[in-house]
Amino acid sequence: MENNDELKKKKKLLAFGAKALSDYELLAIFLRTGIKGCPVMSLSKNVLTHFGSLHALLSADKKAFCSVKGLGITQFIQLQAITEMTKRYLKQDMLSTPIINDPETVKLFLLTELQHEEREVFMVLFLDNQHRLIKKERLFLGTINVSAVYPREIIKEALYCNAAALILAHNHPSGITEPSYSDQLITKKIQDAAELMEIRVLDHLIVGKSDCYSFAENCLL
Repeated sequence: MENNDELKKKKKLLAFGAKALSDYELLAIFLRTGIKGCPVMSLSKNVLTHFGSLHALLSADKKAFCSVKGLGITQFIQLQAITEMTKRYLKQDMLSTPIINDPETVKLFLLTELQHEEREVFMVLFLDNQHRLIKKERLFLGTINVSAVYPREIIKEALYCNAAALILAHNHPSGITEPSYSDQLITKKIQDAAELMEIRVLDHLIVGKSDCYSFAENCLL
């Protein structure tokens, strides 16, 4: 039987939407029940205190996740499934809606794709003339610098899929999203190569642990 706290958080979600709930309230809804001597709200707070944040919880591997009292393999599997469904939802949304109309969706999608990567990954979103997603490609791995990223390969792939526009993205495993000189230089090289083929570079996003830096929003394009 649900206690008053559990009923309150569900009513709060229905009345004001999920955004109105705190991290531990959202986690409590996911967990559904507590354990002996620890109601679900207390368990949720304990779990977040242990990991430090939702980000750390979602990033935890099976061993770290299941080592916490009250969590187990069932919750781990469910959380992995929810994370993957989120990725697929965001991708499908970008396939049907012009990306330029909803830049926050793009940021969320790239965060789910790149924020957990331990190495730097350079990704390109290829868009049609309505700025809908054609496909995404991880084109380069390793340290991002002028010699590691080849503009001609990006343009070749864009021509192959008949892309009219591009969004560039790469992650900084350090979590610091400030662009380096090399980031700015390679962006300019790609932009110049794309313009020769009448392809627009709409943005270059640097993905950190919890946020993204946009070249377009900071007038660097």
